[in-house]
Amino acid sequence: MLSTAAKIVSLALLAAASISAASAETYYVSSLTGDDGFDGRAPDRPWRTLGKVGHFPLKPGDQVLLLAGSVWREALTLTRSGRKGTPITIAATGSGARPRIDAGGLSPHAVAIVDAGHVSVSGLELTNDGPTPAQRFGLLVSAQDRGVTRGIRISDLYIHDVRGTNDRKDNGGIVFRATGQRVPTRFEDLVIERNIVWRTDRSGIAGISDRVTAQDWFPSTQVVIRDNFLEDIGGDGIVPRGTDGALIEHNIVRQAGSRAPGYTAAIWQWSTDDSLIQLNEAAFTRTRYDGQGFDSDFNSRRTTFLYNYSHDNAGGFLLVCSPRHGPDNLGNRGTRARFNVSRNDGTRIFQLAGNVSGVRIDHNVIHVPEAQDVQMVVATQWDGWARDVRFRRNVFKVAGHARYGSETGRSGPDYLIQAGFGPARSIRFKRNSYAGRHVDLPEDGAGQTILPYLEQPADWDIPVFDPARPDGFADYLARHRAWMLAMLQRELGRPVELQRPRRTSLFDGRR
Repeated sequence: MLSTAAKIVSLALLAAASISAASAETYYVSSLTGDDGFDGRAPDRPWRTLGKVGHFPLKPGDQVLLLAGSVWREALTLTRSGRKGTPITIAATGSGARPRIDAGGLSPHAVAIVDAGHVSVSGLELTNDGPTPAQRFGLLVSAQDRGVTRGIRISDLYIHDVRGTNDRKDNGGIVFRATGQRVPTRFEDLVIERNIVWRTDRSGIAGISDRVTAQDWFPSTQVVIRDNFLEDIGGDGIVPRGTDGALIEHNIVRQAGSRAPGYTAAIWQWSTDDSLIQLNEAAFTRTRYDGQGFDSDFNSRRTTFLYNYSHDNAGGFLLVCSPRHGPDNLGNRGTRARFNVSRNDGTRIFQLAGNVSGVRIDHNVIHVPEAQDVQMVVATQWDGWARDVRFRRNVFKVAGHARYGSETGRSGPDYLIQAGFGPARSIRFKRNSYAGRHVDLPEDGAGQTILPYLEQPADWDIPVFDPARPDGFADYLARHRAWMLAMLQRELGRPVELQRPRRTSLFDGRR
């Protein structure tokens, strides 16, 4: 039961929230009919510029409604906070084309939320092109030397044509950045959902944090990245960094790695604990420098890949990687990949690179088409080798060729391999199923009768979406999710049971 003092505090907070809600205002903005001399409190008295919004003393609970058909060639910068239950809301109103903010390279961002919490932005079209590449954002959420920033919602945005620079990862469509040399800073309760991100450089959706070492660990929590569609991304698709218990669920990433040099993957994490990556589609990643649909990267623990669909990625399905231990890297520990489907992925289906340990890969279904000659499982060197990896009850269906082994050298983005896992230690295979053409089978395949394999007809016509026509996106998401669930149940032979993310306990600190 609550103490008397706790009840008084709760009642005071409820009273404050009620007062904020009662005093909240709605303001309208139109680039077509507005005037900054108006009071902005009615559709027929709208403000004209986004600069007016940015400088106005918005209060918790205030709404700013941008009128449909408006176009601004300026940025919107938000620096004022709402409260829990009474956020500051930026949204669209009226019928017709989405309100459009075309930063045109005049600003680093189209929209930025800077050192502000309990803010919601939705319903807008954002672009940020420019004559030459530069560090640019569609939408930037930035907190610096602020402690904990809570309650950010980014939803239903149409972000396209952001000409960032492919020389750095920390720019692109949507970036959330928590930094602080004086005050450790992180996000709590940050949700990015139902957005379209198209033709952006370098990243699609990316997180940045500067408190990610074992000695300086201050991760963002309750981060959710869900139901987003990303296509034609210069570099990486979705990359949270510095998070604990992040959920990356039912996102579609197509054509990552379209322009950026260097190493790229569609969906991955970096310097995280307990990331749950489930029910995503990653497809058509274009590079072979990495180039996988999914990646579990370094300085991370207990990343889970569950019920995902990876297909037609030039570099393969799943990379698990880490360089050697150091003050900024505890390695890659405890990655799990379960109940995923890979089809038509190229080059390397499972790559174990460097200092990874405690990896468990089980109950996945892999389809290799007749035209493909892939490295099904390959151990490669990155300041060391993998150890303690288990492959169990996976189904390998190979119409082409699948090879197993360890790196002996490189040829550009490709690895030369030999039979066996060489310096990698304790790589074990148990009760996996093999069909088709396999070279240098692991020990559990040696005693099996390997039958020829020809892929049988099935429904692989996954719903597609044209980002040039953003209407109908909600219907597409529903159809896509339904198709994914049906396909996964067919391929895995069991119902799909999605999980909830967990967070690291107080007794499991980084060390």
